[in-house]
Amino acid sequence: EVQWIESGGGLVQPGGSLRLSCVGSGYEYGSYCLGWVRHVPGHDRGEVASIDTDGTSRYSDTVKGRFTVSQDNAKTTMYLQMNSLKPEDTAMYYCASHPGQCLDSVQDLTGLMPKTTWGQGTQVTVSS
Repeated sequence: EVQWIESGGGLVQPGGSLRLSCVGSGYEYGSYCLGWVRHVPGHDRGEVASIDTDGTSRYSDTVKGRFTVSQDNAKTTMYLQMNSLKPEDTAMYYCASHPGQCLDSVQDLTGLMPKTTWGQGTQVTVSS
């Protein structure tokens, strides 16, 4: 069973930075699409960034150039480095995964594929 535990959220001023971490277990590196999604109450979940089975990464247009997704060398922890944060980045952030390659859709990790798994989430609030 795949499990994810996120940490690193908090309150940050506009223009600031945060790094989210996510410790994973139960998955095989190179066989899963991994990434981050975020959710604002009253809106649909949206994919933020993903890492495909070959290691390539993809970003939503709203965070491209500001956020970076990565993994540690042991491939057990995934990170989301968030720079130049904006109030509209305020959301609950979840790490997510599903077996197989990432779909060619920025909504992939929101639940399009069976066996998509999310962590419990960590809140990010960008406000002055």
